Amino acid sequence: MTSDLLTPILLGIVEGVTEFIPVSSTGHLVLAGALLGYQDEASKTFDIVIQLGAILAVVVLYWRRFVDVLLGLASMDKGAVGFTRNILLGFLPSMVVGAVAYQAIKAMLESPTVVAWALILGGIAILVIERIGKTVKFETIEGMGWRTALGIGVIQCLSMIPGVSRSGATIMGALMLGVERKTAAEFSFFVAIPTMLAASTYAMLKDGMHLPQDQLGNIGIGFVVSFVVAMAVIKGFVAMVSRFGFAPFAWYRIAAGSGALLWLGMK
Repeated sequence: MTSDLLTPILLGIVEGVTEFIPVSSTGHLVLAGALLGYQDEASKTFDIVIQLGAILAVVVLYWRRFVDVLLGLASMDKGAVGFTRNILLGFLPSMVVGAVAYQAIKAMLESPTVVAWALILGGIAILVIERIGKTVKFETIEGMGWRTALGIGVIQCLSMIPGVSRSGATIMGALMLGVERKTAAEFSFFVAIPTMLAASTYAMLKDGMHLPQDQLGNIGIGFVVSFVVAMAVIKGFVAMVSRFGFAPFAWYRIAAGSGALLWLGMK
């Protein structure tokens, strides 16, 4: 296997493993890209678009839930309407901020040091939120109030800093606002669909038309690999957080960020 083929495969694995756990898939892609020497302009679009592979895994694994929601919307079922409203409200702030700050976000993707510090500080934040705890107010996505969904969406905007973690910001925001653990994790899965679809479409419209043909092939490889790996990761993640909480991921973040700073310091 050539190194040209190995790089998108390895990055696809990194994306599939990290997209839905609170360790920052983008941050890991930036660090892995630095390690593999894949840090040109095309790599930034690659990092964004291959996340769609992991998102497709959510659609496949939860297809019955989505079908039920679509059927419910046809009859204006209260639960289906509440579910859809809350997902859209969770997505809305990141859509607005992402459109305004696209170039600034891309510039931050050039900095492994930003990622390393964000991993460490995010890990500490998770430990603090886990220790504080909150009374559970919402046990279903459709049962959340619109203010809660919008509040989670605002907090999710922090994840535009590489290393913060979209799923981590969404889940921790949900926990702080009284959402039950498993529901918080699933909300982060579902809100990722419009969020990453919009980000990937925007990235391709802005930069994808100018990518060389071989880079489009790399994106295709990364997409497929991330889809397959994410399929295996999602169910295990839900089971793990239901039993152990999020502290193991916090300690991993602190260790990974510290290790990255040491490595960057030796370059």
